[in-house]
Amino acid sequence: MAREFNLGNRYHEGEGVPQDQAEAVRLYRLAAEQKHAGAQCTLGMCYRKGEGVPQDWAEAARLFRLAAEQKHAGAQCNLGVCYERGEGVPQDQAEAVRLYRLAAEQKHAGAQFNLGVCYERGEGVPQDQAEAARLYRLAAEQKYADAQCNLGVCYQMGEGVPQDWAEAARLFRLAAEQKHADAQCNLGICYKRGEGVPQDWAEAARLYRLAAKQKHADAQCNLGICYNRGEGVAQDQAEAVRLFRLAAEQKHAGAQFNLGVCYKRGEGVAQDQAEAARLYSLAAEQKHADAQCKLGICYEKGEGVPQDQAEAARLFRLAAEQRHADAQSNLGICYEMGAGVPQDWAEATRFFRLAASQGLMRATIAPLADHAADECDVQP
Repeated sequence: MAREFNLGNRYHEGEGVPQDQAEAVRLYRLAAEQKHAGAQCTLGMCYRKGEGVPQDWAEAARLFRLAAEQKHAGAQCNLGVCYERGEGVPQDQAEAVRLYRLAAEQKHAGAQFNLGVCYERGEGVPQDQAEAARLYRLAAEQKYADAQCNLGVCYQMGEGVPQDWAEAARLFRLAAEQKHADAQCNLGICYKRGEGVPQDWAEAARLYRLAAKQKHADAQCNLGICYNRGEGVAQDQAEAVRLFRLAAEQKHAGAQFNLGVCYKRGEGVAQDQAEAARLYSLAAEQKHADAQCKLGICYEKGEGVPQDQAEAARLFRLAAEQRHADAQSNLGICYEMGAGVPQDWAEATRFFRLAASQGLMRATIAPLADHAADECDVQP
């Protein structure tokens, strides 16, 4: 049965034979029928991905279970992913955790990482940032890039470990060297801000570019900001627009907002107030506070949308609830003037005080903002 499994691997990868997924599946099945755990697990992956067979989540889960019952760590981890996502089995976070733990106890790096994510989010277990960091560390020591990146975020945020910018940057670098896009972007942010490394805008832009080439939306947005401002690269508004558009097409709220600003100002594109308002609206629907505030201004002034003071006040309120100082001030003005809301001096004063507590007396244009990736998805 080992012979069939190994030969199946060769057909799967095209090593020494023409690549043939269907033949690989046939050979894996022969070995799986002889209770070869590795073949059962690998055949399960074929069904999960639809490689050489029609995609079938339930069959994938069944095969993972057969291998997991033989204590195959990879299958335990993969079956855990099925339960976490509800793919082929009813969703069950506690069962996912149980399976991840079985595999993690066998030092399976992916399972250690996935169990860490469960502890970080409090899914299937009580939330425990220190335990999450411990598990990420175990996987990171096995050079598991997702874990290196997430452990870097723990050090960056001081979650489960003492805050340590230098250690965060070191871990991001380890993952970035494995072409991990989140880590490349996060390390770029470290260089942009001078956190844990000397500030270096050119190096930040270089790292953003590496991640952007992998279609990483945060990195596309951040590299766009570099081109918009001329930080680490020659200023190029058209290139900024191109990058913002790429990220906006992935529904990245920050990029939608920034592209809206470009249309509003006519930077890198022809000025178009209606397109600016449309992009602000897309970002505002994702609760992007800057976009909510800017869209409110559009409605207040009738720029790109019909003038509507009540809608302006509603949008300012949404952003103000997120402690957006411009929006708090603008909503105060609405109450002061009775624009879109009943005139209310006390309420106006309350919102002005909220804005003033953040150092703002009247609304100003909010700057473009960097956006960091904060964690990786669960990996099979």
